[in-house]
Amino acid sequence: MRRVLIVTVSLVVTAVVLPAAATPQLERRAPVHTVGGCRVFPADNPWNRRIDDRPVHRKSRAIVSRQAAGHDLHLDLGTTEEYYGIPVNVVDADQPLLPLQFGVDGEDYGDESDRGPVFVPADAAIEGGSTRDPDPGSGDRHVITVRRGTCDLVELYAAERVYDASGQVVAWRAAAAARWDLSSNRLRPARWTSADAAGLPILPGLLSYDEAASGRITHALRFTLPSARAAYTWPARHCGPSGNTASGLPAYGMRFRLRRSFPAGRYTGAAKAMVVAMKRYGLVYADQGSSMFVTGTADPRWADALDQFRAHPLDGRSLEVVKPWKRIVRC
Repeated sequence: MRRVLIVTVSLVVTAVVLPAAATPQLERRAPVHTVGGCRVFPADNPWNRRIDDRPVHRKSRAIVSRQAAGHDLHLDLGTTEEYYGIPVNVVDADQPLLPLQFGVDGEDYGDESDRGPVFVPADAAIEGGSTRDPDPGSGDRHVITVRRGTCDLVELYAAERVYDASGQVVAWRAAAAARWDLSSNRLRPARWTSADAAGLPILPGLLSYDEAASGRITHALRFTLPSARAAYTWPARHCGPSGNTASGLPAYGMRFRLRRSFPAGRYTGAAKAMVVAMKRYGLVYADQGSSMFVTGTADPRWADALDQFRAHPLDGRSLEVVKPWKRIVRC
């Protein structure tokens, strides 16, 4: 089977300028970052909306105090580890398709997943893997693939390659799979999960070094906290664990932001761009995990930003929760 020629673990960022007739509100949302020549959702997509002027949620203090306060921001990306963070695969429009099976390690969300076949190449990079060991045996094992030309996205959770007796990859297997049209704001069905627990795409919230080094990040960032409420808010589509009803827990999809008063001037370069983005676009609560983990792609050039956040830690108590655009759906 033909192997994919292009696999990348960094996001390619270019500016997309809106027409001169665009409204002032839309102008504030430009430029939209791109991957593989594709805009990562329209300018008015919630991931690309600024939230620095939105009111504070009435339960903000309780939510921040419970899990974020006392924990420093952790950049979940690396400098030397090949696939530490979540790698991004970019393929051509004629990428051969592979069958998709469901059910990994006792997890099977096939009834909430998009079906195959998928344009994920046989040699796609899996989160937690490496060139020496491309098939990790544990972890979330996300696989993210963007297809050029058609500008669609497929994301897998708990992914693994299926080999035949001769060692050829003949299919993919995953616990969950989700597909998006990057030109559309269409959401997944209500109460469906995705490769992320919240039912959201992972790609639009990832940090990439090239984007951060440009000095301007124009989208929200994906982050995790340990516990979720049994609820979600737009654009999330999936509930947190049943039984977790405490109002001090965040619902999936809630948007956090860095307080306006937080001193960005102590940071420079890519680190400062992240701080500014957290004020303007905020952080989306996308999955349960370690407290205050912000996800990105691996790149050796992250070293300076990592050093800056070690020298000047950003404590979660500097965050606040903003009022959702739509009501919280309780499960």
